[in-house]
Amino acid sequence: MLFWYIALFIAAATAQFQFFDQFFGGQQQGGGQQEKQNVASDSSWFQQTWQQATCSNYLCPDTLACVHFPHHCPCAFPEVEDKVELADGIRVCASKGGFKEGETLRKIELARKGLN
Repeated sequence: MLFWYIALFIAAATAQFQFFDQFFGGQQQGGGQQEKQNVASDSSWFQQTWQQATCSNYLCPDTLACVHFPHHCPCAFPEVEDKVELADGIRVCASKGGFKEGETLRKIELARKGLN
């Protein structure tokens, strides 16, 4: 008799946890919903995308934009980065860091001149 009470308790507990698991999204079954998968934890996705990109000029290594010259490459996140063109056609993208408009560019220019 004690065995049946234990079995009933375990069955009820299991059903309860399955209900909460499904209710809060732990296990999604059916309905055609698929969970998005993370990209690979190595650079294989980027390398494959880079190899498939077509560009007759210069392919920017960080954004995969096709431009005429390397210093024309855009920043990956222009909303939060300022693009700075340095000598010899080099460009860098620096975080705006919450400064007022143009402050990042001014600070980089001062650093280049050694006047931080």
